[in-house]
Amino acid sequence: MSTYQASGALTPPEAHALQSMLREPVRPGLGEAELDDVERRFGFRFAADHRTFLAAGVPVGDRWPDWQHGNPEQLRKRLEWPVDGVLYDVEQNGTWLPDWGPRPTDLTEALAIARDCLTAVPQLIPICGHRYLPGIPESTGYPVLSVYQTDIIYYGYNIQSYLRHEFGGEPLGPPPEPPPRRIEFWSRFID
Repeated sequence: MSTYQASGALTPPEAHALQSMLREPVRPGLGEAELDDVERRFGFRFAADHRTFLAAGVPVGDRWPDWQHGNPEQLRKRLEWPVDGVLYDVEQNGTWLPDWGPRPTDLTEALAIARDCLTAVPQLIPICGHRYLPGIPESTGYPVLSVYQTDIIYYGYNIQSYLRHEFGGEPLGPPPEPPPRRIEFWSRFID
C-alpha cells in the first residue's frame, strides 16, 4: 500500500531515512552556498524538496548526478535530456502540440518553433537516471517524472513516494486523490 501524502514538504530527517534505502553510498550533503553555486553554474533552480534531499546527503553512483564533482558537460546533457527528447519526437515521430500553432512543413523551421516554445516550460532537474523533478524554486510536492522523449510517466507522486517506489520496493499504485500537482507542459504527456 502506498504511503503517498498529498501535502508536506520533505524534511531533513525524512530525507536521511529515505536515503538509508538507497543501494549506493551517500556522501555528506551540500550546504546552502554549495546548492546556490550549482544553481548559478548550471542556470536552474532546485525545488525545495530537491534541495532538502541534497542537503541531507548526495548519493554516489552512475545514475545520480554529481553536482559537486561531476563532469559539467555530462551534467548539462542530463539537464537538456527532457527538451532534447521532445525535439527528437518532433523531428522523428511527428510530435506537434496545438499550442505551438500550425506545424511548418519545413522541419528546420518546425524544430526552431518547438525549441523556442520549450524555453518557456519549467526545467526538469535530474534526480536519478531519467527521473526528473521540476526545478520550480521553493516548491514542494511535485511529482517525479520518468522522462524518455515524450514517453513520460509518474514515477512518484512526490519525492518521498518516488524514493519509496524506486528504492524501497513500494508499488506506486494508481494516482491518488487529490491528484498529483500538475507540471506546466510536462503533465500533458501523462494525461
